[in-house]
Amino acid sequence: MNTIKKHINILLLGCCSLNFISCTDLTEEIFSDITEDSYKYEAGDATKVVGAAYTNLQDWGYCGSGQAPMLSQEICTDAAVFPANGSGWDDGGVFRRMHQHSWNSEQLQVNRLWEVCYSGIILANRAISIINQDDFPFAANENKAAMIAESRALRAFYYWYIMDNFGDAPLVTEPTSELPVKTSQKDLYDFIVKELKESFSDLPTEKNESNYGRFTLWGAKALLANVYLNAEVYTGDPQWNACIQECDDIINSGKYSLDINYSDPFKAHNENSLENILVIPYDEIFATGFNYHLAALHGANQKTYDLVGSPWGAGAYKGIPQFIDTYDPDDERLNATWLGGPQYASDGTPLTGSYDLMGQPLIFVNKMPNGIFTGEAEGYRWLKYEVEMGARSELNNDLVLFRLTQVHMMKAECLLRTGKADQAASIVSMVRKRAFKEHPEKAIVSGAQLQEKSCYKYGTVENYVLTSQNQVYPEKFGRFYDELGWEFAGESYRRRDMIRFGHFTKAKWLSHEPNGDYKTVFPLPQKVVDTNPNLEQNLNYQ
Repeated sequence: MNTIKKHINILLLGCCSLNFISCTDLTEEIFSDITEDSYKYEAGDATKVVGAAYTNLQDWGYCGSGQAPMLSQEICTDAAVFPANGSGWDDGGVFRRMHQHSWNSEQLQVNRLWEVCYSGIILANRAISIINQDDFPFAANENKAAMIAESRALRAFYYWYIMDNFGDAPLVTEPTSELPVKTSQKDLYDFIVKELKESFSDLPTEKNESNYGRFTLWGAKALLANVYLNAEVYTGDPQWNACIQECDDIINSGKYSLDINYSDPFKAHNENSLENILVIPYDEIFATGFNYHLAALHGANQKTYDLVGSPWGAGAYKGIPQFIDTYDPDDERLNATWLGGPQYASDGTPLTGSYDLMGQPLIFVNKMPNGIFTGEAEGYRWLKYEVEMGARSELNNDLVLFRLTQVHMMKAECLLRTGKADQAASIVSMVRKRAFKEHPEKAIVSGAQLQEKSCYKYGTVENYVLTSQNQVYPEKFGRFYDELGWEFAGESYRRRDMIRFGHFTKAKWLSHEPNGDYKTVFPLPQKVVDTNPNLEQNLNYQ
């Protein structure tokens, strides 16, 4: 096992030993006579206390019932969908509601995102409170200021997802039993920016095994750049130049470089990627939870990869054909992100269907009659992260949160939006270069091209036919928007990109029609509103 993974596994196991409550439920009964009040901390415990706040990230890639936070940012967009099929996947309409923007305050994905983030915030608050005690014992290799800064940066990450997805929400910064009130999205934004800026001076700058999968200065700057990139959405005040500054700091640090191949950041053993800035470490034994392949692949694909466990039914994580059609056929990112065509066992034997294609060749095709119910082979499958031969139900890949390519593209977008289209095009061309190794001439784009219309054919689909087209979206920088989709498909940016470009609640795609401008934020979970009289449900969700 790689030494980086050994370090992470030891850290995670140690964290659970210092969680005096269940590792999966923050309100459950105490499982031993040792409580936090009676526990005597020892040198070395600080790392475990801070590490406990990271454990909630293990749920980020858990795709059981489609509840992974990573999925909540993709399956409500124009790029991906979870349609039902002959094997199931309707689940009471939970995925259909995400596609059609008809979710309510009891939506599984929405509630799970809230729970994961606020549980992480509680654990980060706890970590800061504990290690900030005057008599807390630190080991020789533990730095108090650095560990508090790390906890603040991690807490800011959780709050970013809360602010981005729910708008106004409670702001709690220390352990308390009081019921919180709502804080405005603008005040949450200000808090996140302040927390990150104040953490910079104490965060580590080195990229090494001890801080792999943890916030360093560069991870915090990548987070702040993302916050600045979307500042106009959050506050009405754009921060393009501030975003560029954070991006330049990361780029000029020399700590990261683009991997040679587009797929390298997503390999099964991607801990040595040159590009990845912050990841969630996973492996198939200890740091488990990343199982997207079970939701994407067809059950027959168990034979393709000689999987220990079978994918669920006919699979459901599919690319919307209108989006797949936007790719250049020579773009290597198409086949590196989506699985299509005839399917085979590892020995070359053609695979056959099990439902509507019983006994017939299993060929994944880029077409769907609609976004509600499809045939078992209709729709390309999202398969961006490598699936190893003989993989278990839990993958070894680390899930990427921030990578250098996104930093470059954030800078390019800000340059484009501030009238420097040619400079933006130079960056985009550099990013495209590795996707067009066989056709290098296609890698080059101009500033004028980035300002052209998107090639996405928006409109609803009925019985495989585009029947209801509406105006072209986005209204500005459509080609650059396309570039973001091709590079970052499935990486939890698409919802945020659509909102920033202005057409998340206005465009039509597949079986989605506009369903209210207020859908740029989700409703607060109903059980949270019911148990806290201080919280008012988000506008139009009452």
